[in-house]
Amino acid sequence: MNSYLTGNLLVFGRLLRAVGLDVHMGRMLDVLKALQYVDVGVRDEVYHTCRTLLVHRREDLPAFDRAFDAFWSRRDRVPRPRIDDRRDPTAPAGASDGIEMVGDADAGGSEGSSLKTWSSTAVIASKDFADFTADELAVARAALDRLTWNPGERRTRRWIAGAGPRIDMRRALAASVRTGGDIIKLPRRRRRIRLRPIVLLCDVSGSMERYSRMLLQFSHALGRRHVRVESFVFSTTLTRITNELRTRGLDAAVAGAARAVPDWSGGTRIGDALKMLHQRWMRRVLHGGPVVLLISDGWDRGDPEVLRQQVARLQRSCHRLIWLNPLIGTTDYAPLTRGLQAALPHVDDFLPARTLTNLVDLSVHLNRIAAR
Repeated sequence: MNSYLTGNLLVFGRLLRAVGLDVHMGRMLDVLKALQYVDVGVRDEVYHTCRTLLVHRREDLPAFDRAFDAFWSRRDRVPRPRIDDRRDPTAPAGASDGIEMVGDADAGGSEGSSLKTWSSTAVIASKDFADFTADELAVARAALDRLTWNPGERRTRRWIAGAGPRIDMRRALAASVRTGGDIIKLPRRRRRIRLRPIVLLCDVSGSMERYSRMLLQFSHALGRRHVRVESFVFSTTLTRITNELRTRGLDAAVAGAARAVPDWSGGTRIGDALKMLHQRWMRRVLHGGPVVLLISDGWDRGDPEVLRQQVARLQRSCHRLIWLNPLIGTTDYAPLTRGLQAALPHVDDFLPARTLTNLVDLSVHLNRIAAR
């Protein structure tokens, strides 16, 4: 794929984000691949390819059309590169010069480097989140959007029609009315199966500041891929940010979450935050056997006994309690704080959350739990 096409397409993606469309790097990569199979010199073919892959809501169509018309109209004002510069000898026929009309490729340099980084995600897969650049955060966002989270299913108490172990006498008697009281067929019923919910508790205290934004990206991606997610952040108090993270745009979601939290980058009182969870939200978010992900470095200023009691209660209330710690794997780290020593006996899994590889391993771990 020629670099001029790539650069202009990335500029177009920035323009779409500026007018309010949720266009991340993964979708732009899909467009880049799809354009290899159309004649990029034909406006309608490029338009329908981009619209199909980049617009997912009817209300976004007018904004997309305006942006596309404005970008395409710059064709005659953009200097054309030499043939040698714009054509890749290995590119298929027809992929030479169509998108050169849609913008200034030089403006897309930073995102172009991000694209190259994304194509080799292994380069940053083991890099600490705290050391990510802005471009690498965008790459990580695209990678997180592609992960699959499956915490498993559970049988509810509700019975529904289906091939199951019990006879549904109510349906059998209702059907017998049509046959003069004779029961000809015995319908059966089974337990209803529902997807397990996920409850996410993320530490945004001062000691977690280097990881907070990346972990909020993780929370946002998790909520987009899994329909039953409740998200909370805590420092000295607990704040529910489920509604804020349902915003389609990541930047808007993170900004809304930050505004909702009164003690961002404050102290850490995990026990008190969990106590508030049990007092205010237990019936709403802890029913149905959820999988709970608690993300914290464990630097707690509260009473270790309060933390022990609340973690033990949380474990009894959920299907599985997984503590994710971004310090696991760093040099000479050991969970020696009083709070962690009190809490860990009541935690099902104590796992790292410092790199993309760690989060991929977490998704695999959840899938294995679901299989069991």
